[in-house]
Amino acid sequence: MKRSIFLIVIAFAILSLAGCRNQEPNLSADIEIPVTVEDIRLKSIEEYVSTTGIVYPHGEVTLKAKISASYYLEKNPQTGRPWQLGDRVKAGSLIARLEDKEFILSIKLETNELNLELAESELRKQESLYEKGGVTLKDLKTAGINYENAKTAVENARLQLEKTRVVSPIDGIIVELPYYTPGTQVEAGSTIAKIMDYQTMYMNVQLPEKYIGVIKPEQPVKLTNYTIPEDTLYGKVTQLSPAINPDTRTFQGVITVNNPDLLLRPGMFVKADIIINRKDSVIVIPKSIILSRQRGKTVFVVDRGLALERIIETGLENLSEAEVVRGLSKNERIVTSGFETLSNRSRVKIVK
Repeated sequence: MKRSIFLIVIAFAILSLAGCRNQEPNLSADIEIPVTVEDIRLKSIEEYVSTTGIVYPHGEVTLKAKISASYYLEKNPQTGRPWQLGDRVKAGSLIARLEDKEFILSIKLETNELNLELAESELRKQESLYEKGGVTLKDLKTAGINYENAKTAVENARLQLEKTRVVSPIDGIIVELPYYTPGTQVEAGSTIAKIMDYQTMYMNVQLPEKYIGVIKPEQPVKLTNYTIPEDTLYGKVTQLSPAINPDTRTFQGVITVNNPDLLLRPGMFVKADIIINRKDSVIVIPKSIILSRQRGKTVFVVDRGLALERIIETGLENLSEAEVVRGLSKNERIVTSGFETLSNRSRVKIVK
């Protein structure tokens, strides 16, 4: 009796196990793995060499006092208030005056101008007399020398007088403006203002040796800074050294940056992507969805609710994207997330 019961239990267990095995394929067949997909479209892709560096202004000048005198800051004609940090200036703008009566008197500009008038009048008189034979050639030349000396004296006096005017020689922005109490004495050599023109900027970069035959002058460059992540600025390669640094195995390059809206500031650390190749109207996919298998690079596309594994070949690549030259077609739907657990012909549910 016990033996019969034992045999019945064993038989029941075998039948139950067989039933479970028969159900497993059906259960797995009904499981739909959630995925997101994206329609494949033709677009552009760029291959670039990335580097970093500090940007410097295209124009920069430090204005210093050329004489020891009393200091007076001038007003910005655009705002009606004294010049301030960040103000835009034009070439020729008067930034400050340096007053010293003793210095001005020593220049004797008015006296020199009067002497010039007399010397010019005497020269014209001698020229007229020489034409009539009233004076010798020596007298005429002497009058001419006196005139030139008087003219030089006036020019020198005006140059000396210009030392009392601190004028910007360039268009730019005031980035440094030391404070001096109006009327206080400043010494010769004191900094009055520092002005930078950074509508155009440049950056020195060190590039890996392997790119010396790839990177060329005039190649376009995209530039970004972490403080302006949404804005991309553009520039170009303007200079390249033909020599390799034996210690770093790099060569020097210079990139010129267009900065019309002054988004970049002098001294900023920026990322530069030098574009060395570009293709338009090609299939481009995110690199993050490409799986490396023994058979090669693969991705998944969705067709009629099934995930189909595709072996692909890639062309141009950058840090985030890759061109697909074989294995995909326009308008197919490619899996962009949820692909990690997929196998060929897995059933999927599109959630986006």
